[in-house]
Amino acid sequence: MQIIKEVCVDSLIDAICAQKNGADRIELCSRLDLDGLTPEKELIIKTISKLQIPIRVMIRPHGNGFVYNQSHLKAMIDSIEFCKSLNVDGVVLGCLDSENNLDFTQISKLASIAKPLKVIVHKAIDYSNSVIGSFEKIIQDPNINGVLTSGGKQFAKDGLKSLKKMLDLAPNNFEVISAGGITFQNFQIIHSILNGKYYHGKKIIKI
Repeated sequence: MQIIKEVCVDSLIDAICAQKNGADRIELCSRLDLDGLTPEKELIIKTISKLQIPIRVMIRPHGNGFVYNQSHLKAMIDSIEFCKSLNVDGVVLGCLDSENNLDFTQISKLASIAKPLKVIVHKAIDYSNSVIGSFEKIIQDPNINGVLTSGGKQFAKDGLKSLKKMLDLAPNNFEVISAGGITFQNFQIIHSILNGKYYHGKKIIKI
């Protein structure tokens, strides 16, 4: 089984460096210090022009949680449409309601608009009231291709039980992307437990 290591970056230099050092895929963001926001259009264009590996783009209009009003949703739709025009590999998004449940109305709308791009629900799921309950709903939406998660914890090493359950529940070709403090130093230990295919991190590749 081929293992896919996805590196999250917020600059062109880091994207090029990640590709050079063996990354299989890039998640392109801005402001990783805020856990990733939508990158500027110019950065998306430049990164596409320089990289040969797949690029997925973070769609997150602000860093104050994952609750979005209609103005935020419009900005997200505009960003998704821009990514579609460039034919990136996929977009990464997630929405919560005021009670910390995944907002499936918003997520389903955005996922539908994003097609045929791949759609990944990001770590907003880890802030939801039930990470497994949310996952069971996500896998029922045919427009969603995967989830980026640390199993409901801050770090993957603490959410291994839930991550393993997600891997068992996932349909064929659905990406359970394990994330949260996974580095080139602890990757083998985590992978030996999960035996997953998809992993994500800022330092998952040795540079």
